[in-house]
Amino acid sequence: MRGLTEANLRTLAGARSFERGLGYLDAVSGVEVGDGWVTASVHGTERYEVELTLDGPGAPAGECDCPYGLEGNFCKHLVALGLTVLAQRESLPRQRKAARERAQDLDGWLSALSKDELLAVLREQIGEDRQLRRRLELRAASARGDLAVVRSRVRDLLDIGPFAQYGYVEYADARAYADQAGQAVSSIGALTGSGRAADAVTLAREAMRLLADAVESVDDSDCWLGQIGADLADAHLVACRAARPDPDELARWLVGHALGDVDDGLTDIDPLDYEDVLGEEGMAVLRKSAVEAWQGNRRGWAEKYLMERLAKAEGDVDAVIAVHAADLSPNGHQHLVIARELDTARRSDEALRWAERGIRETRALSAVDTALVDYLCERYAQAGRLSDAVAVRRDHFGARRTLAAYQQLRAASRAADCWPAERGGALALLRADAERRQQGWYGGPVLVDALLDDEDGAAAWQAATQTGAHDRQWLALADQTRATRPADALGVYLRLAEPLTKQTGNTVYEQLVGLQLSIRDCHRRLGTEDEFAVYVTALRTAQKRKRNLMRLMDEHGL
Repeated sequence: MRGLTEANLRTLAGARSFERGLGYLDAVSGVEVGDGWVTASVHGTERYEVELTLDGPGAPAGECDCPYGLEGNFCKHLVALGLTVLAQRESLPRQRKAARERAQDLDGWLSALSKDELLAVLREQIGEDRQLRRRLELRAASARGDLAVVRSRVRDLLDIGPFAQYGYVEYADARAYADQAGQAVSSIGALTGSGRAADAVTLAREAMRLLADAVESVDDSDCWLGQIGADLADAHLVACRAARPDPDELARWLVGHALGDVDDGLTDIDPLDYEDVLGEEGMAVLRKSAVEAWQGNRRGWAEKYLMERLAKAEGDVDAVIAVHAADLSPNGHQHLVIARELDTARRSDEALRWAERGIRETRALSAVDTALVDYLCERYAQAGRLSDAVAVRRDHFGARRTLAAYQQLRAASRAADCWPAERGGALALLRADAERRQQGWYGGPVLVDALLDDEDGAAAWQAATQTGAHDRQWLALADQTRATRPADALGVYLRLAEPLTKQTGNTVYEQLVGLQLSIRDCHRRLGTEDEFAVYVTALRTAQKRKRNLMRLMDEHGL
């Protein structure tokens, strides 16, 4: 237990989980100490089972079945158990020794029993533990290769009926159902181990269909069934490697599964994992079947993904491009994907042509994938084609008229040393938008944002006065121009503060106090501190029942 220290627990969990674990010390129960491990239950949102490993490589380490722990993290529940163990460190060696002695005593007792006596003990346990009996029955059927019995038990184990209420397995029962489903996967593995791998292949596929039917009726928020699906896929692969099924049939099944014959989203099987089982003949059938499926549905997501996966595995860049080129999206996204694939293959000139084509062929520049615009402008900049980058940014801004597009045009234009001219044209478009907005056209006052971003306070103030602005913009405008236009800024702050005085809540109070500080600064700049004193006195009188507001004002000297 030399590695179990409070410092190590903090390192393993991180500061946040460690601090949260301190609050769960009273929630630890059922602590059981073994020789090298400690288990317990920790009561949080649910009751979680926790195991802490004290010895061995990587110790201390732990596992918890809470959602965070299932992701492989050292969670707050493990921290709570670890701290509980540390609090009992003086008695731990004695407890571990006792656990060792109990294990030795049990092993010695079992070893001394005759076969008949062992069977009697086992039968007694089977009679008292129904789940143990079922597991052993299934293991026995798998060991003797009794496919009919194993198939029947697998179906029973994957049946949601015993766990479902009104046809649905709720979150609280999902773990128990997944544990039972896990026994079905184990039985398939045992069938392979008993020399019946071909039957295990068949049964694994049946289990996939059963699991696919079940998953829609289970609240699998913690992804228990996701793990069952992954284990089932592994069991199928192991069985195939042992059985060596017909390569043609296996290849066609893999393609069908990849294309959604079993639509469960759980048994994510990669056909390329089966390359050693398929051999050259099977891989040829796999490619042929994938191509035929894609040719029949070039826009199908599964068909495209399978074709792209095979093409990338073979290093066939042209095939990858063909897959994406057959289903070009109207916003240029697929053009960008193709360009990046060509870049990876060091075919930069072709990549650039595809990016340019994507801009030309997009249906509406306002809806183009902005990542394509960024990519093309970056390529132009790298090639010293700064004027071309400005042209693309100009067209994109003209179509979108957003602050982000304005900022990108400004950056490109400054790099090309032509921002003053470009700025005039861009602001003219925004002013036209602002005027149409005054006439009832839809659109936001981007003009004010752009001028604020340029730090052109005078022009921004004029635009806000003439064409209108949101309160957010007025606040930003007042903050930016307070030093030069304190009287105008004061009017904005007072107007924004007034409705907040009629609201409650700590967030509102923080906003109101922030405005008061700005109001005080304006009065100081104007030399009218007496007026501010009158204002604050009246505000305190009117708001005196709001104790949190009064406290905040006191903290800021208001």
